Formats: sequence, C-alpha cells, structure tokens
Amino acid sequence: MAEEKSSGGQFVKVEVIAQIFGVTVRRVQQLTQEGVVKTTEIPGEGRRYELVPTIKTYIQYLSDKAYGKGKSEKETELRQQKLEAEIALKESQGEMHRMRAEIAAGKYVDVEEVALDYQKFFVTFKRFALSIPSRLVSMISDSLEPLEARRVEKEMNAEVKRMLRAFVVSGCVPEEPGEKKARKNRAEA
Repeated sequence: MAEEKSSGGQFVKVEVIAQIFGVTVRRVQQLTQEGVVKTTEIPGEGRRYELVPTIKTYIQYLSDKAYGKGKSEKETELRQQKLEAEIALKESQGEMHRMRAEIAAGKYVDVEEVALDYQKFFVTFKRFALSIPSRLVSMISDSLEPLEARRVEKEMNAEVKRMLRAFVVSGCVPEEPGEKKARKNRAEA
C-alpha cells in the first residue's frame, strides 16, 4: 500500500489519500486537477502522492477555504469569466433598451412601410416618365406632320421604356423565397 523512497518521503496511491481525507477518489482527483495537491511520477508504479506534504497542503487548503482565502486558480478564472459574461449581458440589455426607446421615439421606420413607399414612388415615377414623350410631341406638334409627330412619340416612348427597364434591372435585388408573395399580400390588404 505505501512504500518508502530513498528521499525519505512516503508515497501512496490515490485511494489511501481519499481514505485519510474522508473523501472519494474522484474528489482527490479533482483537487489534483485544481492544483490543491500534487502527484509525483514513480518509475514503474505511476503517479503517487507524497503522504506528509499532501496532508499538510490539504489542511492548509481547508483552512484557507474556511477563512475565505486562497481560491484555486480555476475558481478565480471561472469567477472572472462569470463577471465578464454578466458585464456583456448588462451591456447588451442596455443597448436593447436604447434601441427600444429609439423605436418608440420614431427614429426607426418599418422596412415594410419603406418598401411600400418605394413601390408607390416608382409607380408614380413610371407614369411621369411615360408621359414625357406625349408632352414633348404636343409642344412641337405645330412644326411636324401628324404622322411624323406620332412616329417621334412612339420612338421616344420606346426609348423611355427601354431606359426604365435598364433602370429596373440594374436596381433589382433578389428577394428571399416567399417574400414577394408576402409583400403582395400586404399591399392588397
């Protein structure tokens, strides 16, 4: 169970330490991972605990814990991470509150309203643009034959339509599937 080494210390297995401390083997392993107690590699036998220093270290750990001293590095790191997460949460809550206040104050406009306004604007613009050829022809109709005036109006109308198509194609942004149908339903409502 225990064996003497030439250095004078007694090295024991984890089960012995667990029995002395009155804890489970798993708890001793956790204390080792946390850096509270240390093991030593013994050739041919694996990792062992030096009995007297391990007991002294564990007693000091319990004493520090009882008086609120000496937190393990892992515990300190976890507390730091928790504080950082709480700070990030508070900041995001503050940002969300600010945005809600701005929305309530009317600083933001609903995307659907903007889309409908743009649609109305472009329908009106298209009507305006398509009326330009007939207005221009009526201004110069005194100096043209009626057939020639009608031909000029048709050519200008075709050119305006071509330019409007080019304008629409260059400004076209692909929509998400189902978005066009949803927008159409909202426009009809």
